[in-house]
Amino acid sequence: MNVNEKLQKEIDERKAQFRNAWQKTSLYPDWRKEFFQAVNITLDPATAHPSLALSGGNRCVTWGVKSQDLPEDPQRFYSLPCVLGHQVFTSRRCYWEVEVGDHGAWDLGICRPHVMRKGRICIKPENGFWAIRFYKDEYWALTSPETQLTVKEHPVRVCIFLEYEEGRISFYNMIDKSHIHTWSQGSFDGPLKPFFRLWSSDSGHLTICPVPETVQNPLY
Repeated sequence: MNVNEKLQKEIDERKAQFRNAWQKTSLYPDWRKEFFQAVNITLDPATAHPSLALSGGNRCVTWGVKSQDLPEDPQRFYSLPCVLGHQVFTSRRCYWEVEVGDHGAWDLGICRPHVMRKGRICIKPENGFWAIRFYKDEYWALTSPETQLTVKEHPVRVCIFLEYEEGRISFYNMIDKSHIHTWSQGSFDGPLKPFFRLWSSDSGHLTICPVPETVQNPLY
């Protein structure tokens, strides 16, 4: 057996072990995808703060040059520059990926569809948000109080895994394949939507990655 064959055998054995206990490990995000349904997320313009501009088929959000004059809408965020995805989750395991770029400031995660849009909004689970934050070169899990995270390499691209029935949402750095953070809620008990936030005009942009046509159905 040559070196390549030995390496492939080791990989196959490790993957077999992972398949038997994937829910207990935070490693190998690419392998985790086999157990989740890839979702094509698009942004909902009706929820977008007036300072946010959507483009790329409603897959990209940037901070606009000036605030837009938009009609009043109860779904729209007015206090914080946020936008939600169109999709509503009430079951299953699914995942989506977001290009966050190499600079800026953002929040990323999920929330209840009817979270506050006006007034003083605090992004934390008690208010219906489960999210992580990158701000001033620091990473935070938006717990109550917030928890600082250790990230060895800036992600550039983040994968979000939602396990609805299990009450878990996990974030992975798809550049070095490392685990960023996992929320273990116990039970979500209600609908959820993808959540996105930019902080200012120098926040860069967030772009949702389309699902490749070659992606197969999950292995349940």
